[in-house]
Amino acid sequence: MASKVYFADLRARSADENKGSKIQELFNRVYDGMFSEDDLVAVKVHFGERGNESFVSPVLLRYIVDKVKENTRKVFLTDTNTLYYGSRHDSVDHLVTAILNGFDYAVVGGPTIIADGLKGGNERIVKVEQKHFDVVKIAGDIYEASGMVVVSHFKGHGISGFGGALKNLAMGCATIEGKLEQHECAKPIIVGDCDLCGLCVEECPVGALSLAKDGVKINYDECIACMNCMDTCPNEVYDLNWEEDVPVFIERMMEYSLGAVKGKEDKILYFNFLMNITPDCDCVAWSDYPIVPDIGILASRDPVAIDAASYDLVNEQVGFKDSILEKNFEEGADKFRGVWGEVDSSYQLVYAEEIGLGSRDYHLISL
Repeated sequence: MASKVYFADLRARSADENKGSKIQELFNRVYDGMFSEDDLVAVKVHFGERGNESFVSPVLLRYIVDKVKENTRKVFLTDTNTLYYGSRHDSVDHLVTAILNGFDYAVVGGPTIIADGLKGGNERIVKVEQKHFDVVKIAGDIYEASGMVVVSHFKGHGISGFGGALKNLAMGCATIEGKLEQHECAKPIIVGDCDLCGLCVEECPVGALSLAKDGVKINYDECIACMNCMDTCPNEVYDLNWEEDVPVFIERMMEYSLGAVKGKEDKILYFNFLMNITPDCDCVAWSDYPIVPDIGILASRDPVAIDAASYDLVNEQVGFKDSILEKNFEEGADKFRGVWGEVDSSYQLVYAEEIGLGSRDYHLISL
């Protein structure tokens, strides 16, 4: 049976049609009274790296928080610390970044808690019994929450193709160790000629790189797969094993998504914002030009269905010629393949459905 996905476009000619009103109506359509007054409900968001501005606006997020507060008095915003060493690697920097990006109590109407603790050590071991993981490491305060509202900015991603609700669950709800478990199967490889500039060595946060006479060397025992080397190198020395390693990375992510929802499957709502559809994750410290026009906002009870609908809606658009898109501009073509040509991003949906996270079969219902 097809899962219901509700859709609101971005047209507005009155106060009843503004984005806030549409978000409230979407909430009403998917909410079925699953939260009680004393439930601890996590609103799972991405606060955005410092320098990024394409994350879901805290002004729009407030409408979701207010709707949750109509049903329970204990609501908090949350995210987890990052594996890479940016502006959100520990809770102090993470909270400062969140506030600088507008996620303050006065704006969003709820307190912010970094769910895996000061340095990522607050975790719970969750049994999933899947192909790659018997257990996964989920942030303690997300695990302890009674329910969740998962709010995701739907956009591109350099390794998974796109990031939506499923990736928000997988990486966004894992501890730092859990993120490493997902990434460690897809570490960079050396494919090009190194000119010994040393920029990547300086940028490696864990000292896994060194220079020899014949080029850079990687200590894979130390490498945390943060991809700083790939982002820094001016000579395309680094690459990934796209054919073998990346599909395994996607499978590992989906198994972590399964762990993130374990025990609260019937108390989770999902919102995807198809606005500012950038080629990169909000973890980067910039926001490139969108690859397609803004589309709308989606809500569902099924994380696979909402990502499947989002993926299809993006691909139905005509791509922007002045964006990073290299191909697939036409309506119906895979826009994420047009940016990240080596990645079959739809495999997220296939494997997630296979392990029981939801259904790719959806019924799109417009407001």
